[in-house]
Amino acid sequence: MANYDVDLFVIGAGSGGVRTARMCAQRGLRVVVAEAQHLGGTCVNVGCVPKKLFVYASSFAEEFRAAKGFGWQLGESEFDWPTLRDNKNREIERLNGIYGNLLDNSGVELVTGWAKVVGPHEVEVNGRVYQCKNILIATGGTPFVPSFPGSELAITSNDAFYLESLPERIVIVGGGYIAVEFAGIFNGLGVETHLLYRGPLFLRGFDEDVRNTLKEEIEKQGVKIHFSTDIEKIETIENGYAALLNNGESIEAGLVMYATGRRPLIDGLGLENTAVECRDNGSIVVDDYFQTAEPSIYAIGDVIGRVELTPVAITEGMALTKTLTTGTPTAVDYSNIPTAIFSQPNSASVGLTEAQAREQYGDDLSIYRSRFRAMKETLGGGDGKVFMKLIVQRSTDRVIGCHMVGESAGEIIQGMAVAMKAGATKADFDATIGIHPTAAEEFVTMREPS
Repeated sequence: MANYDVDLFVIGAGSGGVRTARMCAQRGLRVVVAEAQHLGGTCVNVGCVPKKLFVYASSFAEEFRAAKGFGWQLGESEFDWPTLRDNKNREIERLNGIYGNLLDNSGVELVTGWAKVVGPHEVEVNGRVYQCKNILIATGGTPFVPSFPGSELAITSNDAFYLESLPERIVIVGGGYIAVEFAGIFNGLGVETHLLYRGPLFLRGFDEDVRNTLKEEIEKQGVKIHFSTDIEKIETIENGYAALLNNGESIEAGLVMYATGRRPLIDGLGLENTAVECRDNGSIVVDDYFQTAEPSIYAIGDVIGRVELTPVAITEGMALTKTLTTGTPTAVDYSNIPTAIFSQPNSASVGLTEAQAREQYGDDLSIYRSRFRAMKETLGGGDGKVFMKLIVQRSTDRVIGCHMVGESAGEIIQGMAVAMKAGATKADFDATIGIHPTAAEEFVTMREPS
């Protein structure tokens, strides 16, 4: 039997890597984790957590506007960006410490440094080579900016969390949830915000009704949306940058931010020293049990390019833990994964879009839609609309898609996801008594297909 220094060497201390390391160590494996940056990965440092804090901050502008209708007489409000940024930094540092304590209390050895795989069972960090029974790659992803004249002048979402000051105007390029969320953040913080997307409608892959509703609601908030538009060149000007567009126009702004996707972080990992295979986009190829073409090497999370969500990486880590500690190969069920866009207003979904449902079930569907003015808007003086949608397979009465645009959509859809995971039918929804007055009750009172 080979003599190994560790049973599992984890490269990357993000949510998936930390969970796998902790659970494997608690079940008796000798585990080492290597991380070159901050603990917690993308989500804690430059993703979900700081972004949600910024969303909270940016939403106060709308709250102040609506407050007058409820009798509040407010004085002049003033936003201080350094206060938000620095308070956010302190909170992230606190979370970094929690992740460190979790690893330490689980008996995991943490090594700070860049880890490189030098063989199927060998990892080198800081000049030391570890002999490893198994290796887990959980390095996540990093923002990608396409190459074009002046592309080096653009920032990414990573940079946006640490700006010295806010610009008066920003151009955000992209059509995914990161671009849409940051458009709402900057707009809410008082920055004139232009959102550019090369396609005819953003949020490709989401339900069509959700995409169209969000377009209307985001424009009401003041974001200037430019579809079928792309930047051909960025130039430096006296007070910032000029983005030269493919339609011959240009936009001058203090910042240009690209949110055009992320790529797997595999550079410098030494995968060429193994049989590990990668796709053209850099994502690592794994089987149902997260094993690569090199039997001793596994990968989970964003680096495998399946469903790039923090809870998914954690779930994959739990499945891999069971595989490694019990010998029972364990896969993950990727069906009915709920997801939220922390746009303003929020949007959330679980299950199939209408297009996906029609592709699978044809006309064996009943579609229920509801759109209404939120109760809060009646006194607040706004015109924001809530949109809800249920997709039902007619022959089984099973709810196979649930979508919402509106305040607290993520909180509401989480509950819907439990029901759908349990196989709830439309009759189950109809038999459920709603909580009144809430927006959520609309999901159990929609009676007629649209």
